Amino acid sequence: MSSPALPQSLALEAAHVEAEEEAALPQVEAGQVPEGSVGGMGDINLYPRRIVMDQRQRISSVGIYNKTPFDGDYEISISDMVMTETGAVIPVDNLPAGVDAGDLKAASGMLRWSPRRVMLPGSEAQTVRIMARPPADLPDGEYRAHFMVVSVPKDIDEGYSIEDAVGDSAGAGESVGVTIRPRFGISIPVIIRVGETTLDVALRDLSLAEDAQGEAITLTIARSGTRSAYGDLTITAAGIDEPVAIAKGIGVYPEIDSRTVRLALNPEFDRDRLAPGTVLTATFVDDDYAPGRTLARQEFSVP
Repeated sequence: MSSPALPQSLALEAAHVEAEEEAALPQVEAGQVPEGSVGGMGDINLYPRRIVMDQRQRISSVGIYNKTPFDGDYEISISDMVMTETGAVIPVDNLPAGVDAGDLKAASGMLRWSPRRVMLPGSEAQTVRIMARPPADLPDGEYRAHFMVVSVPKDIDEGYSIEDAVGDSAGAGESVGVTIRPRFGISIPVIIRVGETTLDVALRDLSLAEDAQGEAITLTIARSGTRSAYGDLTITAAGIDEPVAIAKGIGVYPEIDSRTVRLALNPEFDRDRLAPGTVLTATFVDDDYAPGRTLARQEFSVP
């Protein structure tokens, strides 16, 4: 894994931060990605799935893994995003009507990172350093931004005029050609926790549902306190060994009080075993502040 030198200013600031030694990123074979990384529609994965920093740990690293044999050019940025009750995460500078970011505790202004653009050879990886600088008088709570990596299409900097699009031959007529260059992006949350934080979680409104995507279990994760909820949801049925449904890495951020979640039934599970009256149990287990701790549990009977 390659890691270019940080700009001198960031390196000098980091030298004065009293922080625990950051955890080393996992080493993997060329073209492979570490277990627990997150991927998207593009050609890269990020590790870890989320960054959490506090007064003791103010420096962290993100690994960018190019899982293809092709070179890639990537822009790296940090921006503030707000979560909706459906689980969508939307940039605050592009909010649709009806979405309010008033309760978001934004962290982008407290973060510095380097590098901000990388040319990553195929099947290689790059380390990006992130440093948090929360103000000394910042009120207790959880503050968040999102680390984003976006692919830069080849030749993005080359000029492309309307003359290029129309063409210069008579046979082109008056038609206009359009070149589409997709820009794939992937992001992970960067969380700064200041002082004492609290969290209470409850599950409610469990039900079986069926839509165009098939049968699923829907439920609402209710959250209160100053800390986000993050963990794994598992649905089990009384007397049946295999889980009915599983969803890992479900987050509910502090700017919302609840989030609706849809869990597709486990494809290996026999739906016919869910006879009316069967008791289902939903369990939400922490994978953040106290990993393995059950944050909430709720039962309901199949109608």
